[in-house]
Amino acid sequence: MKTSISLVSALVLCTFFSQAQQMTQQTDGVSFGLRGGVNFQNINGKDNNGNKLSNDMVTGFNAGINVEIPVAPQFFIQPGLLYSVKGAVNNDVILGQNISSNFKISYLELPVNFIFKPMLGTGRLLLGFGPYAAIGVGGKAKYEIGGNSRSTDIKFKNTVSDADPQDVAYFKPIDAGANLLAGYEFSNKISFQLNAQLGLTKINATYTDSPGDKTSAKNTGFGFSVGYRF
Repeated sequence: MKTSISLVSALVLCTFFSQAQQMTQQTDGVSFGLRGGVNFQNINGKDNNGNKLSNDMVTGFNAGINVEIPVAPQFFIQPGLLYSVKGAVNNDVILGQNISSNFKISYLELPVNFIFKPMLGTGRLLLGFGPYAAIGVGGKAKYEIGGNSRSTDIKFKNTVSDADPQDVAYFKPIDAGANLLAGYEFSNKISFQLNAQLGLTKINATYTDSPGDKTSAKNTGFGFSVGYRF
């Protein structure tokens, strides 16, 4: 009886190791990576009168970590955690005065990308897409009016009332949208990629004293980054 159990156990173990070896040959293992780069971000949408926003891009950065999990040969799920700076610049003339507004908003961002990595030369092509969600953690707003400037903190609230401090800039705490990426990973595990991002949720806070406000502001942008896989 013991001999029969031993033979069955050996057969099961052989089958398991054989399948594991086949999976190893077909897919790469789980890996961890570091990534950082520069962002060129904007805030697009409509102002409180329903007119198209005419903002300019602001330069920020992103840095963080990710995990690459194989799901099929050459296909991976890549969740990550990034510190990312977004925002926009606006220049206008009101009553003959030049007015400039510069917003830089800091987020902790959670992207989850689906990555296709076919072999190309000695490395791999990188193609991916997926959703992201982010939470605001800080930032600064700088205003220049007629040569005079002042800075205020950025605070995060969904709804702003008259009782809230008026010397800060308010945005909603949650941002979410979609990512696109393309790049190349060299055989030494160093990679570079182009990222594009489209915000799908409004980031402007709602003001209770402005019931007819038509503002609809969303983060958009692109950037370049480099990374390394362990």
